Amino acid sequence: MRWLRRRRSGQGVSPGDPRELAERFWSGWRELLPEVAAALGDREPNRVENQLCELVAAVHPRLHFTIDRGQRAVYALVVSGQEDPELRPYTDAWKAAAPADDGLWEYHDSVPAVPDPTKVTVNLGVHRIALADVRVVAQVDDAAGVVDVAVHHPAMAELEPAARAAMTFLPLDATLGERLAGERLRRVETAVAEPSGTIGLLELRDLVRELASLHP
Repeated sequence: MRWLRRRRSGQGVSPGDPRELAERFWSGWRELLPEVAAALGDREPNRVENQLCELVAAVHPRLHFTIDRGQRAVYALVVSGQEDPELRPYTDAWKAAAPADDGLWEYHDSVPAVPDPTKVTVNLGVHRIALADVRVVAQVDDAAGVVDVAVHHPAMAELEPAARAAMTFLPLDATLGERLAGERLRRVETAVAEPSGTIGLLELRDLVRELASLHP
């Protein structure tokens, strides 16, 4: 079960003090939590979707959110600004005011990496695509502390343009997490034909994490 909602664009909107808005969110979350738990237990997340959209949009209308399976808890609530620097104060305040993770819920202010992306299979239209088959060319700019990548999968040639774009970025976010990918990937391209000198997603993760450690 997973859903991701985007509210109205809200360009130029300054909702208010991020800390106050974050506190209001968590107050509303505590009130809504029994309904959320019941809806998830019944596998009917749409029952609380509108209320959650309103809660998140009240922090900032350009934020996205998702509820998914957690890595350490049963569920994960993710509120993301998709690495927009203008939204970082709001996600930072949201995370700072969040309750401690427990066995049922964990909270993230950016989409986290999955433990092993090579075990993930995604559905894109009629295609079931195993991320284990993704290959990446990575060119490191040591001076800048960033990496340029080209992403290939054997199914790329069969995908429509929108699905091809999704299949380019999805493996990177799954491997690195949204924040590390946003910080360390500079140019991202799609490779329909497999280039030479490719590496797998786990090798890419090791490379980017090592680069990040050298350029804090």
